[in-house]
Order: sequence, then C-alpha cells, then structure tokens
Amino acid sequence: MPEQTTTSLPSVRELLATAVAAVGGSERDGQIRMTEAVDTTISTGEHLAVQAGTGTGKSLAYLVPAVRHAVERGTTVVVSTATIALQQQLVDRDLPRLADALADSLGRRPEFAILKGRGNYLCLHRIDTGAPDEPDDDGLFDRSATSRLGREVKRLTDWAGETSTGDRDELVPGVSDRAWRQVSVTAKECLGATRCPSGTECFAEHARARAGRADVVVTNHALLAIDALQEYQVLPEHELLIIDEAHDLVDRVTSVSTAELTSTMVTTAAKRCGRLIDAEQADRLLEAAEGLATVLDELQPGRLDTLPSGLAGVLPATRDAAHACLTALGTERKEDIAQETARKLARTMLEEIHDSCVRMLDSFEPDPAHRRDVVWLSADGPDAERRRPPTLHVAPLSVGGLLRERVFGTRTVVLTSATLALGGSFEALARQWGLPASTAGNLPSTTHPEASPDTGSHSGPDTALATTEEPARATATERTPPSDDTGPAWNSLDVGSPFDHTRNGILYLARHLPAPGRDGLGEELLDELAGLVTAAGGRTLGLFSSMRAARQAAEALRERVSHPVLCQGEDATGLLVSTFSQDARTCLFGTLSLWQGVDVPGDALQLVVVDRIPFPRPDDPVLSARQRAVEARGGNGFMTVAATHAALRLAQGVGRLHRTNTDRGVVAILDSRLATARYASFLRASLPPFWPTTDPEVARAALRRLDSAHPEYARE
Repeated sequence: MPEQTTTSLPSVRELLATAVAAVGGSERDGQIRMTEAVDTTISTGEHLAVQAGTGTGKSLAYLVPAVRHAVERGTTVVVSTATIALQQQLVDRDLPRLADALADSLGRRPEFAILKGRGNYLCLHRIDTGAPDEPDDDGLFDRSATSRLGREVKRLTDWAGETSTGDRDELVPGVSDRAWRQVSVTAKECLGATRCPSGTECFAEHARARAGRADVVVTNHALLAIDALQEYQVLPEHELLIIDEAHDLVDRVTSVSTAELTSTMVTTAAKRCGRLIDAEQADRLLEAAEGLATVLDELQPGRLDTLPSGLAGVLPATRDAAHACLTALGTERKEDIAQETARKLARTMLEEIHDSCVRMLDSFEPDPAHRRDVVWLSADGPDAERRRPPTLHVAPLSVGGLLRERVFGTRTVVLTSATLALGGSFEALARQWGLPASTAGNLPSTTHPEASPDTGSHSGPDTALATTEEPARATATERTPPSDDTGPAWNSLDVGSPFDHTRNGILYLARHLPAPGRDGLGEELLDELAGLVTAAGGRTLGLFSSMRAARQAAEALRERVSHPVLCQGEDATGLLVSTFSQDARTCLFGTLSLWQGVDVPGDALQLVVVDRIPFPRPDDPVLSARQRAVEARGGNGFMTVAATHAALRLAQGVGRLHRTNTDRGVVAILDSRLATARYASFLRASLPPFWPTTDPEVARAALRRLDSAHPEYARE
C-alpha cells in the first residue's frame, strides 16, 4: 500500500496552480471547475461525469485531486483509459511532470505505475517450455507463414533476455498476435506465482507488485472489465476510479464480454486433453467438433434471431462433451509442472467452450424484450487473405447491470471525455453505463444547458440471466442491477472548451445534396467535395463511412483537383498522417478508424469532410439487436441506439478540426439529412457550437480566405 502522509496538505486549487506553473502553462476556467468538481466527488462519494473539451487540460484536472487523495489517505487511485496513446501520455509525460511538481507540496514524490492484463506480458515459463498447439492453426502448412512465425518467436525469445518489463507495447516493431500467443498466457492459463518455476521472475507479477505500491495506477478499460467480471481481484484495492475516454467504455467492456466458438477450438481442446483423460471421452468431444463444423459450414453469416435446428442439436452435444471432459480432468492436484501445465491449459479451453455453449443456448429467450445476449455467425469470404473458420459469437445486449453493480457499486467513479453530452444531455451514455436518470444532479454547465432528447421510454437494465445446472462463469449479463429508483447518485458537468468554436469554425450542412444511397458516392457529392478541397487549397481530412467510399473519393478527387490525395491503406497510418501534417497541400481520406487517431493542429488541416451520418451498419449484429431489444420494451430503438451511436462518432470526427486555440476551418457534412431529418437536431446538439450555414458558397469563400492567409503556400 502507498505511504500515508501525517501532515496537512495544500488545497487542490493550490496544488493545481503549482502543477500548471511547473509545466509552463496557465490555469483555465474549465480546468479549475473540473478540479473542484472531482475534489467534491471524492468527498461526497457521488459519481461524476465530466465533459471537458480538447484543450481544457483535463488530465491535470483529475490527476491533481486524485494524487492529493492518494497521498493523504495512503490509498491507490486507478485511472483507466481506452487507448495505448493516452496510457503512454499519462505514464511517460503527465504523471512524471506532476510528481516532480508536487513532491515538495505533498511531502514526498507520488509514485505511479502502469498495469495491463496478464496476456500483455511475456511468460518466461512458456518461453522455457514452449507453447501448446494453437487453436488457430490454419497456417500450419503455409511455409511462408510458418517461417515468419518462427522468426518472430525467435525475436521474442531473444527480447526476453533484454527487457525489464516484458510489456508487449515496448517491443518496436511489434509482432503478430499469433507469435505473441506463443510466449504469453491468459490469467486462466497461468499456474500462479507460487507454483510456477518462473514465478519469482514473472513480469506480470512484478507489474502487479509495482501497482500495489503506487499512488496512481494507470490501466485500460479491458482490464477494468476483467476486474468487474471475475470473482478474484485483478486491480489493486482502491476507493477512487477515474475513467478517461469514457465514451469508449461500453464498447470495450462489450468486447471483453464477447465469447467465440469454432470447431477448431473444440478440436484443440480435445487434443489438449490428450493422455489426461480416457480416450473415449476425448473422442466424444472430437465428434462434437466435427458436428459443429458441419453445421456452421451450412449456416449463413449474420445475426441469429432463432436457434437453427442444427445448432439446437450440436451446441448441447458440445456443451455436454466439454463438461464430461472437465469432470474427467478433476480438480487441481499436486503433480509435476509439465502435467500441471497441460491440465491447466486443457481446463481453461474446456471451460471457455462449455460456458460459450451455455450462453448461446440461453440467449434464445422467446421474448426479445427479455433476451440477455445476441448470437451471430461470422465467416471470411473466399478472397480473405487468411481465412478463419466460421465462428459463432455471443455478446451482451447490455453491460449496464455489470457496470452498475461491480464498478459503480464498489467505489467512487469519475468519468470524463471530450464527448459525453449527446444531444445536449448526459442521459444517453449514462443509461448505457447503468446509471439512473432519476438520481442525476446537473452541475452548472459552461455551454448549453442539459436537455433530455426524445429517446423514447426506458425500462432500465435487463433482469438476471436464468442459470442452468452448470451456469456460464463470469458473464456480463449475470448481474442483477438494482431498480433505477434506487441506483447510485451521480452528477454531470460540462466545463466547455477553451476554443471559440463560433468564431473559429463553420459547420457547413450540404442541404441541397440528395440523401445518400447504397450505390456509393454520387457525382453531385464528388463535385461538391472537389469544390471544397479546391477552395481550401488541400488541407483536407476526409472521413468516410467505408473503405469503399474512401477509395472512390480518393480516385475521383485525383482526377478533379491538383492537390495530393492520400488514402488509408496505401501506407502505414502513422506515415500517412505524418505526410499529411507536413504538407499543407495534401488531403487524407480514410474511415472511422482514423477519427480518433489523427491529431493535426495548425494550418495543415482546415477542412474536415464527413460523407454521411455514421449510423451503425444495418447488419451490425450487436447494435441491431440492441435496437430491437429497446423497441421490444416499448422504447425508441432508433434514437436510443442508432442515433446515439451516430452522435458519438460524429462528435469524435468533427473534433479533429480544433486542436489548439488558433486552429480555424470548416466542418462539411455532405449528408443532407443532418439539415432536414427529424432527428437532426439531436445530432447537431452533440457537436461543438460552430457557426452554421447551408450555403456552399459561404463555406468555399471562408476556405479561400483561410488559404490566401498563408502566402508561403501561395497558389502557383
């Protein structure tokens, strides 16, 4: 545990002033208000959701009161992020500078550490003993793939003798997932530090030990989800949890809570049982694998709303065969390390198979309003570079119950991001987190006041998943949340942005364009795009709904404009972004995956173009099932799911324009529905308060003025 101070500490306002001065900055009103709100939350124990725009300095705003609390109480504070980039920023820049700045004021230098899931660290025992057969061994007879895998594993083995942390993210350049699996284990596969021959040298155990001594531990949403799902403790004991990039929390928890099942997995599990059980029982599991392969090959990919007759037979058979093998393996026993390792690996895969079958069978509740999970089948097309076998997936329709009970119910939580208030309200995301609207208190906002959008009725998180004789273990849907009337108290605060969006940005809505169709980008849209890019003199980030649309636009613009046009996929994303930022005449086109990865302040980016409102794809199995579930309970599924998803993605995208106080430009939405549809006001209220126009000449004239203000880039 961290050391507890015995002296009186300065206030958070004093500590913030000291920290800001040390890094050469200046205090901002939004930063001060957020710091005070976090400090109040620590005192009251009520949860807090804070929207803080880019440039607010929100990292310092939550770290200063968090560090003060940790030092004063001798406790650990956990900070969770969605991306590696923010983790590295906190650990490599923000926390070291803050610790140095506050050391004298706090009486000692605060300690910090980073903690990731066990699978992110090298396993020395696996390196010494070798990996078992891979479930994903379709490249076994591909000589180039095998030799490449061998070279990567050899590199990892050499690196094991050099690294002090074993952290995968420190290996540059990285290796394939398949190679990393050869030298790592999951938490369930681990023998444990006391039994493992390499336990005293274990990288993961050393990381946990450092985290246990730290004042602040930085982790990720995935490990936070695992900590909530498992009955054993993963993160250090803590009273305060800060969730940065909270807009991504539900997606990351859903991903961790999603299970897969393939015939290859079942076959591998049977082989892992090997000599550990009777051959007859292992053969029964092999037969189930063959039956599963036959059934999956005959099914069409997509969401499964009813249980197909083939699956109705093969899933119980696979479940029962896996359960029989688990019973035959018996409980853990004292035996040599090789046998114990083999037994542990076999048990882990058998439990995963058994639990996935149970969840899938339980997911087909007759009443859609009471369903807990959604099941779908994915299959690679014939042109896929490396084909995977047909795969069944099962994912929770809601993670609100899990978050409410296992996250909000056990500690004080601060959630923050630049985009939390959708449609002018925190309610949409709060509902997904499992927080009740009825207990929310709204602190005074710097920007628009809270207004609840018309999202239809809400019946709260679903009830508990019915158990079977042998239930699935640690699933996101097994938690029974309390009713909305008795949920945890929480407050919301929008501290605004230091950027003057109204003076420095224009939101251009192309009202005159036809609504987007399914046959690609129309000629009118491409002509509109070319006119905007020409007026801007390049300097354009184009964000498209699909790679097909991005490529079509890039090919069309190369014939229409004289400026270089780069497209995602033509080179490594980092190199494309670097080229784009260094040459102001260049345009960069890409998909949604670029939206959070591009940070280009200054004159190189003065036009952000979005081709269409980023609604989820109709064939997205999870979001379409969630929308259907809301409608089955009498709610407005479109607004609750599809419009909320679009609002969040749109806000993230247009936020690329302003990264500093001096950035200026135009956001152009080439989807007329944002000006004409009934739901458009909800989406527009989710965006920064740009100056709006539907006149294309106004937008082009503004871009020409910005371009002409840069004589060093004068037109030839």
